[in-house]
Amino acid sequence: MAEDKIRVVVAKPGLDGHDRGAKVIARALRDSGMEVIYTGLRQTPEQIVETAIQEDADAIGISILSGAHEYYFSKVIDLLKEKEASDIIVFGGGVIPEDDVPHLLEIGAGAIFGPGTPTTSCSEWLKNAVKEKRAMETR
Repeated sequence: MAEDKIRVVVAKPGLDGHDRGAKVIARALRDSGMEVIYTGLRQTPEQIVETAIQEDADAIGISILSGAHEYYFSKVIDLLKEKEASDIIVFGGGVIPEDDVPHLLEIGAGAIFGPGTPTTSCSEWLKNAVKEKRAMETR
């Protein structure tokens, strides 16, 4: 039986209008065999979480350049818990200071990818994370 395709929502929250990185990672994930739903610009955390739930996504990738990363990651992760969907993996990237990464991981982000990270690193990490998640779900 063929393994189900990984479904990932790529989201661009808030007022940040710089979406090149989000589009690059969306295309890279798609090119690596994943099904990608790109939400477009200026999404609220509520819209992002609702899209992920409606699309039965395995993961949400958040692209942030605005400096509001702590707020948006916290809000998305909290909403997923509230909606009993905390099995959806949250990861992200953008211009996020290295000093802030440990806190984002502590609150529940699976990984943070900074500028210059090869897209293959992101897609391989996500494939492994989803594989682990699915293995735990079948136990």
